[in-house]
Amino acid sequence: MTSPDRARLTIDLDALAHNRDVIAAEASGAEVAGVIKADGYGLGAGPIARRLHAEGTRSFFVARTSEAEALRAELGGREATIYVLDGLLAGASDRLAAAGATPVLSTLPQVSAAQARAAAHGPYPVALQVDTGMNRQGLTLEEARAVAAAPGGLRGLDVRLLVSHLGSATDPAETRNPEQLARFREARALFPDSRASLAASAGAFLGPDYRHDMVRAGVSLFGGGPEERPDPRLRAVATLTAPVVDVRNLRPGDRVGYGAHFTAARPMRVAVLAAGYADGVIRAAMGKGFAWAAGARRPILAINMDLAVIDLGDAPLTIGDHVELLGPNAHIDELAAAAGTVAHEVLVRLSRRAERIYIGA
Repeated sequence: MTSPDRARLTIDLDALAHNRDVIAAEASGAEVAGVIKADGYGLGAGPIARRLHAEGTRSFFVARTSEAEALRAELGGREATIYVLDGLLAGASDRLAAAGATPVLSTLPQVSAAQARAAAHGPYPVALQVDTGMNRQGLTLEEARAVAAAPGGLRGLDVRLLVSHLGSATDPAETRNPEQLARFREARALFPDSRASLAASAGAFLGPDYRHDMVRAGVSLFGGGPEERPDPRLRAVATLTAPVVDVRNLRPGDRVGYGAHFTAARPMRVAVLAAGYADGVIRAAMGKGFAWAAGARRPILAINMDLAVIDLGDAPLTIGDHVELLGPNAHIDELAAAAGTVAHEVLVRLSRRAERIYIGA
């Protein structure tokens, strides 16, 4: 039963499946893996992973060992490879093995720890991450060459996948992209028997040179455009609506909310909504973002912890009506731009206070 006084977060798994199909068509010939770290970008890793699995996804990426453990439990007996981007951290070896998870090794100490595990337990399936210019995670090319050329070979490591990450894929004209591609090709030549993955969501749309054997679909699965703006091929997976709890009339000079962020310059009708930054509506979007109500954009004037205020104009809304703060008409990339952030953060900020409704589970 829905609660009339709560915001609602509707998670459309049919839209998720549609977006996966769009990415698969764009990256024709490459496997589409699902990146569902941070509890499926805040939308629930279990329902997200099960629907992706039903659509044919067999590889998943998470960040933490604990996320791999939780995801394996959510998947039950479904066959899937779970890659852990943190790699093989101290004390994680047995936990990863119990979860049937594959570490993505990113440092020489992690490589050594994995080789020690292989010496004790037999061949060890791993992925290897190489830094091609993002300077965040991964072996340098020099370190990768040393691993590949070490006496005795990889010493029990079964390198199933070679991974890197593009730092500027949202801008197709950025020269960093071909530079990273060239370095990745150098790295791939060191491990010719391993599958390769360079592209995440945005990279999957850069063209065939970037796809390799696997693309790692993340934010675009949930509707985020590959160039950080709305893409008509993709559908909104998350829709956040909030009920109107009051309709007020302002006079010129009236201020709204805390401080002096908005002062009415004319007579206005405003609606007070039962959602705020405690529900995941990022406060920085006020004054720049909009909600969708009665078929039109309605400027967001204030965002407090529990409430938001919008310019209602002549919209015939009354108490109890729901207003869309995020969804197909209030696009995730537009809210992100208004808040000075990215779609990824908009999603993971969505809190558990809003009532969650899954479609297509």
